[in-house]
Amino acid sequence: MNDLDQKILAMLVDDGRMSFADIARELGISRVHARDRVQRLIDDGVIEKFTVIVNPEKVGTIVSAFFDVEVDPQGIEMVAEDLARQPEVRSLYIMSDMTSLHIHTLTEDNNALEDFVRRNLFSRRHVVKVNCKLLLSRVKNRRGGPRI
Repeated sequence: MNDLDQKILAMLVDDGRMSFADIARELGISRVHARDRVQRLIDDGVIEKFTVIVNPEKVGTIVSAFFDVEVDPQGIEMVAEDLARQPEVRSLYIMSDMTSLHIHTLTEDNNALEDFVRRNLFSRRHVVKVNCKLLLSRVKNRRGGPRI
């Protein structure tokens, strides 16, 4: 990837619907060249997909919780796969210690969050420890927003 690719990526992260003509105009290249560069970024797997940023509060998911979950090593992949299928889970990561998961959830209210925890964490085999923190306010968030 060169400097031009980096600039194109930055523009698309800011506005994934930006036209090839607008990209070209801003970078001083042809529309065809902009299209070809974006297509190459897609073909090379640099751009995995184009998505929409959804305001969770506007769709009724106002409780944002972050979990650190300690799991028996022999069950970590199974637990991660099961949790990843839950609609409340927006992101899930296996951490470098290979015994913990970092999970972000969005739920409608505290009752729904409690229901999620009871169904998916407290009653699950291999889960050793659960630590939960609720989001108070967003200061800076990553581009791309929650995936829903």
